[in-house]
Amino acid sequence: MGGGKIRLDRNFVHGSHNSGKVLPTQVRIGTIPSMNKRLSAFAGAVSVLEKTGTGDPEITTLVYDSRKAVPGSLFFALSGLHTDGAAYIAQAIANGARAVVLSGKPEPVHPDVVYLRVEDPRFAMSALAAEFYDHPSRDMAVIGVTGTEGKSTTVSLVFQLLRLCGKKAGFISTVDYCLGGEILANPEHQTTPEAVTIHEKLAQMRDNGVEYAVIESSSHGLSPRTNRLGDVAFDAGIMTNVTHEHLEFHGTHEQYKNDKANLFRALDRFDHGKNGRIIPSFGVVNEEDPASVYFRAATGKPVYGFSTWANTRKGASASAIETDARGSSFILSASGEDFPARINLPGSFNVYNALAAAITVARILEIPVSQIVPLLPELIPVTGRMTPIDAGQPFEVLVDYAHTPSSFQTVFPPLRKRISGKIISVFGSGGERDTLKRAEQGRIAGDYSDIVILTDEDPRNEEPMTILEMIAAGCPGKKRDDELFLIPDRPAAIRKAVSLAKPGDLVLLLGKGHENSIIYRDRTDPYDEISEAKNALAEAGYGGSK
Repeated sequence: MGGGKIRLDRNFVHGSHNSGKVLPTQVRIGTIPSMNKRLSAFAGAVSVLEKTGTGDPEITTLVYDSRKAVPGSLFFALSGLHTDGAAYIAQAIANGARAVVLSGKPEPVHPDVVYLRVEDPRFAMSALAAEFYDHPSRDMAVIGVTGTEGKSTTVSLVFQLLRLCGKKAGFISTVDYCLGGEILANPEHQTTPEAVTIHEKLAQMRDNGVEYAVIESSSHGLSPRTNRLGDVAFDAGIMTNVTHEHLEFHGTHEQYKNDKANLFRALDRFDHGKNGRIIPSFGVVNEEDPASVYFRAATGKPVYGFSTWANTRKGASASAIETDARGSSFILSASGEDFPARINLPGSFNVYNALAAAITVARILEIPVSQIVPLLPELIPVTGRMTPIDAGQPFEVLVDYAHTPSSFQTVFPPLRKRISGKIISVFGSGGERDTLKRAEQGRIAGDYSDIVILTDEDPRNEEPMTILEMIAAGCPGKKRDDELFLIPDRPAAIRKAVSLAKPGDLVLLLGKGHENSIIYRDRTDPYDEISEAKNALAEAGYGGSK
C-alpha cells in the first residue's frame, strides 16, 4: 500500500481544530511564499479586450475583496448580488493594488495602475489564478466530490482513507481544509471558495508535497457563471446524489444537474499525466440516484457505482446493514467478493458515503477494495454531522447540517424508528435561497417530529418571521405554541427544546452543523451550534459534557 499506515488521532482530525497536533510524518504548514510575477507573465491566460495604462507591474497576490488588497495586488472587480466590484476599485488601489481586471471602462484612471478589460472578470479569474500559481492541480491527483448531500463527509472519508494508506493528502471542504499538515476550520460559508483561493490552496498543497487533493465541488463552483473550478485538472469525480436545491441560482433542476455534471466532463478535458505517471481517471456515482445515468453519459472515462443493490455496476455495494447509535455494520461486496465491514459513523446514510470513499481510494491507488475494508472502522465523523452532545442528560441531543428536504428525508426516518420518546426538531431555512423547499422542510419535519421549533438559519436580507411562516405552512397539523413554535432567536429556540425534552426524547438541531455564524441583513453574529447546545444543557442543570 506504500508508505506505511498512518493512524489518525480522533481529536485532531475532526475534533478541536486548534489542538495544535500534527500527524506523524507531517509538518506544520505556514503560508505560501509570495509568487511575485510580472503581470505580463500570466495575463496572456485570458483574452483582454482592452489594456489601459503602461508598465508591467510585479504582482504579489490576487484579490477580489478590496479590503484584502496589499501593495502589488491584482484586484478583480466582480459583480455581486448586491454590489458592483467596480465601486471598490479606488479602495483596492489605495491599499496598494497595481493592476485591475474589470468589465467596463476604468473611471478614473490611476497613472500607476494597469487596467485589463475582459468580458467577464469572474470567469477570467480562474484562468489567471491557475496561471499565476503555475497550475498546481497538474502536479497532484485531484478528486472532486459533488452532490446535494454528503459532499463534506465523503471528502473527509476519502482524505482519511488516503492518509490511512500512507499517502500525503490534502482537502478543501465546507467544514475544514488541510494543505498537507494540520487540519484547519473553514471560516467561510462557501462550499467551494473563489478560484483565487482554490488555486492558492492547491499551490500550498503542491509545495508541501501533497500527492492527492480532494475538493468539495459545489454546483455553484462547477457552474461556468462562477468558474471557480473551471481550471482545476480533476482526475476522478464522485456524485453522491442530486436532489432539489439551489434553484435560486440555477433556475431549473435540469440546469442544476447539468452544472454538477461539469465535474465529470472535466475528466475528459484534462491530461492525467502528472509528475511522470498516469493518474487513473474515473467517475463514481450513486447507482440508486436516477441522475447517475446522466453523469455516466457526461464522461468517456470508466464510471463505478455504489449502492445497496446486488447488481451494482463495477463498483461496491452494501447489504445486511445493521445500524446502531454509534454506526453501522454491513457486508461490502466488490469484485465478486464479500467482506464484513464496520463504520463508526452515526446514521445509516454514511454507509453510502463510506462505499463511495472506499471504491474511489481503491481505484485511485490501484489496489483491491479488500485492502480498504480493514481501515473503515478507523474513519472519524465530521464535526456537525450527526454529532451527539452528551452532558449527562436523560435524552439525546444531536447536531446535524441537514438543511434540504432530501437530507431531512434521509435523517428523520431511521431516527424515528430508533427513538422511543418524542423527537423535538429545531431548524430554519436560509434567506435568499430556494424558497420552494421551505414548506417541504416543514412537512417532512412535521411528519416525523412530535414538536417542531422553527428558528433562524441565515435570514440574510429577508425578514426572519416571513421565512419561518413559509416553513410552518408545510405543517398545518401542528398546534401553535404546543407542537409548533416560531422562535427566531436560535439560542432561545434551543433552550426551549431542552426545556421540553423528557427522558427518552431526542432534541435534533438541524441546519447549522459546523457553521460559525448566523447572517442577518445588517450584521453577522458569531455562532457555534455545538457550544450553544452544551450551554443550554448546562443552564438546564446538566453538567460535565462528555
